[in-house]
Amino acid sequence: MVSVLTVAGVVVAVFVGFNIGGSSTGVAFGPAVGSRLLRKATAAALFVGFGFLGAWTVGRNVIATMSSSIVPATQFTPAASVAVLFFTGASLLISNLYGVPASTSMTAVGAIVGLGLASNTLNQALMFTIVSAWIIAPLISLGIGIVVGRYIYPYLDRYVAFTKFDLHFIQLDRSGTIPRLYLNPNATRQDILGSLSVVVIACYMAFSAGASNAANAVAPLVGEGGSLAVNQGVLLAVVAFGLGSFTIARRTLETVGDDITELPILASLIVSIVGGTVITILSYFGIPASLAVSTTSTIIGLGWGRASRAATLVEFATPEREHPDLEVSTGALVTSRAEDMPASPTIGDIARHEEPAEKPEELPDVPDVGTEGPADLDQRSLFDSAAAKRIVTMWVLTPSLAVVASYPVFVFLL
Repeated sequence: MVSVLTVAGVVVAVFVGFNIGGSSTGVAFGPAVGSRLLRKATAAALFVGFGFLGAWTVGRNVIATMSSSIVPATQFTPAASVAVLFFTGASLLISNLYGVPASTSMTAVGAIVGLGLASNTLNQALMFTIVSAWIIAPLISLGIGIVVGRYIYPYLDRYVAFTKFDLHFIQLDRSGTIPRLYLNPNATRQDILGSLSVVVIACYMAFSAGASNAANAVAPLVGEGGSLAVNQGVLLAVVAFGLGSFTIARRTLETVGDDITELPILASLIVSIVGGTVITILSYFGIPASLAVSTTSTIIGLGWGRASRAATLVEFATPEREHPDLEVSTGALVTSRAEDMPASPTIGDIARHEEPAEKPEELPDVPDVGTEGPADLDQRSLFDSAAAKRIVTMWVLTPSLAVVASYPVFVFLL
C-alpha cells in the first residue's frame, strides 16, 4: 500500500517541477514568442519535448549524483525525501519573492548536504568537486561574456538582424479543404535564417533546462529504496514541467522573462548559448548546477565587455582617471552600434509592441577598441555594484540557509 509520505513526496515533486516548467519556458522561448516566431502553445510543446530529451539523456547523470552519490540512496526515506523537496520548493518561493535568480539546484544540494551531515554520510570529496564547479562555472560564463562583448558582439550586431513580424512567422491557410502551413510572405532570407536561429537556440536552452532541473524535482524519490525508478522519475518531472509550461508559463511568456527583458535578441541568444552549454557540460559529468547563475553571469560579462570597448581595460578598471562617467549598463548592449546606427530591438521593446528604428542603407564601420564616443551608455545599469552584490549574496545565502535549516530537521527525523 502506498504510504501518505510517498504521495506527499510525489505531490511536492510535481509542485517543484510545475514551477520550474513555468519559469524556464519563459526564459528559453521568450525571444521566439516575443518576436512572433512561435505561439505560446507551440513554445510550451517544444519546451516539454526538448526538456524531456535533456532529462532522459544527460539529466540521468545529475539524478544519479543527487539521488545516491552525495549521500547514500538509503538515506532518502519517505520523510527525508519530502523534506528535501520542501526546501527545494522554498527556494523557488524565495526567488520569486525577491526577484533574484536563486538557484534551485544549489538549494536542493544544500538540503541534501544537511541530510548527509545529520546522518554522517556526506561524500565530502564529491561535494568539494561540486562546490568548485559552482565557483568556476560562473567565472567561465563571465569571462566568455566579456570576451564576446568586447571583441565579437559589435560585428555580430552589425551584420545579424532580427525582425519583428506583424503576423506570426508560420501561417495557417484555412481556405482550402485541407489546412496548410506557409511562411510569412514578408520574410526575407535573412529573416528566415535569423528566425531559425532563435528557435533552434530556444530548443537547446530547453534541453539544458531539462538536463539540469529534472533532478531538482525527483532525485530524492529515485534510486535504491526510493518511491520511483529513474525512468518513472524522469517522466514525472517532464509531466510536471509540462503542467507549468502550458499554464503559468503563458504569463511568463507575456512579460518575456524579467532577467532578459532589456537585452537585444542577439544578446539573449549569446547568453542562452553560453549559459546552456556550460550547464549541459556540467550535467554530462553529473554535477548539479544553476542555469540561472550561468546565464546571469554571462549577461553581466557581455554588458561589461561591450561597455569596455570605449576604454582600455586599465582605464575601464579605474574610470576616475579619464572616464569619470563611464558605467557598465544595458545601454552598452542596447546602443551597441555607432551613433547613427539604431540598435536592434530588445525583447522588452517587442513585448511592449514598440517599433524599432529603421536601419540605414549604409552600415557604419565598427569602431576600434578604445575609441571614445560611439557607444551611448545609459543609466539602466546591468553591472550595478549593489545589484551584483545582492545577486551573489542570494546565490551564497540560499544553499547555505538550506543546509542550516535542514540539518536540525533531519536530526529530528533520523
